[in-house]
Amino acid sequence: MSSELQLRATLERAGFTLDVDLNLPGRGVTALFGPSGSGKTTCLRVLAGLEPQAKGRISVAGELWQDSAQRVFLPPHQRALGYVFQEASLFEHLNVKANLQYGFKRTPEAERRHGWDHGLELLGIGHLLARMPHELSGGERQRVAIARALAASPRVLLMDEPLASLDAARKAEILPWLEQLHERLDIPVVYITHSVDEVAHLADEVVLLDLGRVQGYGPVIDMLTRTDLPLAHGDSASALVEARVCGAAPSEGMCVMDFDGGCLLLPQTRAVALLPNTKVRMRIQARDISLSLDWPQRTSVLNILPATVVDVVDDGLAQVLVGLQLGDVGRSTRLLSRISLLSARKLGIVPGLPVFAQIKGVALVR
Repeated sequence: MSSELQLRATLERAGFTLDVDLNLPGRGVTALFGPSGSGKTTCLRVLAGLEPQAKGRISVAGELWQDSAQRVFLPPHQRALGYVFQEASLFEHLNVKANLQYGFKRTPEAERRHGWDHGLELLGIGHLLARMPHELSGGERQRVAIARALAASPRVLLMDEPLASLDAARKAEILPWLEQLHERLDIPVVYITHSVDEVAHLADEVVLLDLGRVQGYGPVIDMLTRTDLPLAHGDSASALVEARVCGAAPSEGMCVMDFDGGCLLLPQTRAVALLPNTKVRMRIQARDISLSLDWPQRTSVLNILPATVVDVVDDGLAQVLVGLQLGDVGRSTRLLSRISLLSARKLGIVPGLPVFAQIKGVALVR
């Protein structure tokens, strides 16, 4: 039996046509990314059965939810899904425990895969059970909303910009909990966002939508550095690097991250030190990588790695994106450097040129 989430759908509206054909992984977080009006929320509504005019085929883990050719269409209440909106939409007259039990009690006993309290540890809300919704912060409300969706034993979790209504502090509060979804849940999570930062923190796969059609789809590490797609351009251009913590750091307060193509020396900023062989995900902004033709001397930059220029593309007024390969074919990593067009001309930046990448900033995102 397939564990994939299969979505083939077309939907005609005035001035807009959704036309997608996707096979998403059976677990992990898939981000739907694109500008307003690109069809992200419409995709989720089609998956949820909220657009009965949509034609196509939808199956989750081998279970058929919709097939226009066979005249199969399960209404929303018969689709085993959880839906989390921008607003938590909790039942204000019920405390947290009763909110969680609401969906659980309405799930047929034979379809319950776990108890109503499944999300308590995952989302860190066990201490909130007696509180009423108005006593919760914005981040706590969203965590409860996610736990309520999980209490119904969904086959798929749909999340429509769950951080959009939160301020920066509340987003920082909830992100660590959301990061665990890809590790702890055994169901697919489809996550809508406008934020590249959220994509970097949470996504395993990315679907890039525009005007109702798929521009690109694949692992987030590949998608972020594809210069033929808009996700890789602008001030937020960056690369993700999967690494592991090496054994001993060369000096107190630092740790060494080993990845395909080299090593990076980073400050040990976490309250609990990262143990050797711990896998981590690092995000390196294109604007934080400068280039040199010679090994820099007497510099405060700790991370300087040899690289080869792979491609050079325009990136707005007087800026270029330089694609870099670190390491050899078979064990390499792709990074992006965003520099001025003038700098690129002065250095003679062209594909095949060996350079030194000076990495001024690295963020641990997972």
